[in-house]
Amino acid sequence: MIANSKFKLHLPGLNNSLNHQHSILAADLGEETSIVAYFTVQDNCIYLQKEEIVTTHHYENFEALVQHFITNHSITTLDRIVVSLPGFVLNGKSKPKRLHWELDAIDLKSKLGVERVCLINDIEAAAYGLTGITDEQLIPIFEPKSSTTKGNMAVIAPGNGLGEAGLFFDGEHLRPFATEGGHCEFSPRTTTEVEFYQFLNHIYGIVTWEHVLSKHGMYNIYRFLRDVKRHPEPEWLQEHLCKGDFCQQLYAAATEDNVSIGQITIETYLEFLAREASSLALKLKATGGLVLAGELPLLLKKHISWQSFYDKFKISDKMENLLKEIPIHIATNPKISLYGAAYFAAFSESK
Repeated sequence: MIANSKFKLHLPGLNNSLNHQHSILAADLGEETSIVAYFTVQDNCIYLQKEEIVTTHHYENFEALVQHFITNHSITTLDRIVVSLPGFVLNGKSKPKRLHWELDAIDLKSKLGVERVCLINDIEAAAYGLTGITDEQLIPIFEPKSSTTKGNMAVIAPGNGLGEAGLFFDGEHLRPFATEGGHCEFSPRTTTEVEFYQFLNHIYGIVTWEHVLSKHGMYNIYRFLRDVKRHPEPEWLQEHLCKGDFCQQLYAAATEDNVSIGQITIETYLEFLAREASSLALKLKATGGLVLAGELPLLLKKHISWQSFYDKFKISDKMENLLKEIPIHIATNPKISLYGAAYFAAFSESK
């Protein structure tokens, strides 16, 4: 995959010929499933050679997962390993709560016998994944009349959790960085939202945006509407929602069967997503653009109310003129974090 000039990221090793003969194992770790892939690097490009989706909890630790992949795919040459993970990385170490694994880059380098091991937050990896994203992999929600605006960018990615990242514009390139903004406290705005906050406070104590905008957050909205606001639930719906992924089943019920509580849940969810996306864009002054990634924007990408999302996004006491100039896109590549991790491992260092 060739780096796309639409998003010019800071990749100091891109033109270093020493980086163009490397082989990379990239893993995008998830609570339920993980994607593991083998890339080679040549002529400023990364090339996917092998890929496998695995059940994460089948492995005692990350080393066991790597050894399985190497054996299963007869990998004989491996220079670098990069791990995209759902949690923060500090001093080359991470212990994501949803994985129940402890990862240490130095320890993994020694155990796995490779020259370099990188740990990177999954949404920071998604930001690096903008390097290779194409126009066809971006769905525009809003594009200002003037498309020449440059500046910082923001990425918000709701899925099993709520990930947020930024890209600092240095005047020439975008430099990705991770945040833990999804764990900031949720703030209600209306009387009904105060009721919702109290409902969640009884369950969680501290109520964060992740409790509202993750996949489980959509379930929280649904059960609040059902149990507190007494929106009727059709008799068949509860069994239907238990047949698979809750969010997918609810979306199908809302769009295919016109189930009212499902439609209201999605509308409420998108309003909250617009509000948090607006807050992130303002905090980062993301005049270069906002990108929605993660499972839920992909699920909802064909939903008719993205105009409503944009209308809610630009609401502000004093900053509406700024928010109206921010381009907003949905990234449709479900492997954006995997590829971004590979770009990071290949080209983020000058040597």
